[in-house]
Amino acid sequence: MVAIDFFLPADQVAPLLLGSILHHNGVSLRLTEIEAYLGADDPAAHSFRGLTQRNAAMFGPGGHMYVYLSYGIHRAGNITCGPEGVGHGCLLRAGEVMSGHAEAFRRRQLPDTPSHYHRLAQGPGNLGSALGLTLSDNHALVSQLPHDDPQSFWISAPTSQPEWACGPRIGISRNTEAPLRFWIPGEPSVSRSRRRPTLS
Repeated sequence: MVAIDFFLPADQVAPLLLGSILHHNGVSLRLTEIEAYLGADDPAAHSFRGLTQRNAAMFGPGGHMYVYLSYGIHRAGNITCGPEGVGHGCLLRAGEVMSGHAEAFRRRQLPDTPSHYHRLAQGPGNLGSALGLTLSDNHALVSQLPHDDPQSFWISAPTSQPEWACGPRIGISRNTEAPLRFWIPGEPSVSRSRRRPTLS
């Protein structure tokens, strides 16, 4: 297993996260879609205008969680990147639940049927719900070693990097053309976009 260097810029970390398994709170999911946000160089980043109480976790060192409330309802999760102070992060946009399906279905309030499996963690809010993210998870360390504590976050990188594509991010109004969304082609959990991607 190869370790992920969370001190790299977010646009370099994002494709490395694809295919990794993130474990938290009784659910493990394989990351299939990630968006990179590049701090002061990216008008779409929460950290673009500098440090605030809300976005403070983004300015911490790489390898920690930044959890925020989206649209006043959903809890979206990011993994911070780069050295302390740069404000980079990778939004966990979609994943495939690998274990803990019953708990993920309960949290998502979906019937446990095959047709719903790819929807369990499709979209950042649904992913956050499936993992049971709370705002108290903000600043939490993302370890690359297994943990017995179910409330901890740990991630295992894939033995080989899957093929990936990149293209513009979704659901933002600034810096909309930057090719900073990364995903595994053909994965049903990935968001649909009509824009043409670039393959790795």
